[in-house]
Amino acid sequence: MQERPSGRVSADDLGAVISAVLTGSRLLVAIAARSLAAVQDRVTLPQFRMLVVLAAYGETKLVTMADLLGVNSSTAMRMADRLVAAGLVVREVNPHNRRENLMRLTGEGRGLVDEVTARRREEIAAIVARMTPEECQALVSAMTAFNRAGGEPAASPHYPLGWPDR
Repeated sequence: MQERPSGRVSADDLGAVISAVLTGSRLLVAIAARSLAAVQDRVTLPQFRMLVVLAAYGETKLVTMADLLGVNSSTAMRMADRLVAAGLVVREVNPHNRRENLMRLTGEGRGLVDEVTARRREEIAAIVARMTPEECQALVSAMTAFNRAGGEPAASPHYPLGWPDR
């Protein structure tokens, strides 16, 4: 792609990039949907997001969880109630501040996150296996730059869905 002297891509190049990213995002959404299919009778996508955040952050205040998910506290509380009822989350009063609720995954909740993540990993691996080494290297470079530009933290081996320790 040719850059203009100002460092910005041309409108035609920008259109091609946007089209490629939208196509890739459709593929990734399809992979995510298929990976959740086996557990869809247990959790919704928003509930799964809460489980993933708990897997990444560990014990978390309800108010912090609401902020991380971009929902209000009452919505986060209802989601947590459902996950507690399903045996996937434990919620208890913070012993240091009785006005706060703390949440953490149960072993079953951790297992569900690991199961879905493993399914995604397998499906992505099957796709990547059909690419050349050069294409794989280009994909890593492009996705790293895209994630950096979007402010998404890099995935670590402990948090394959991208959320860092805090």
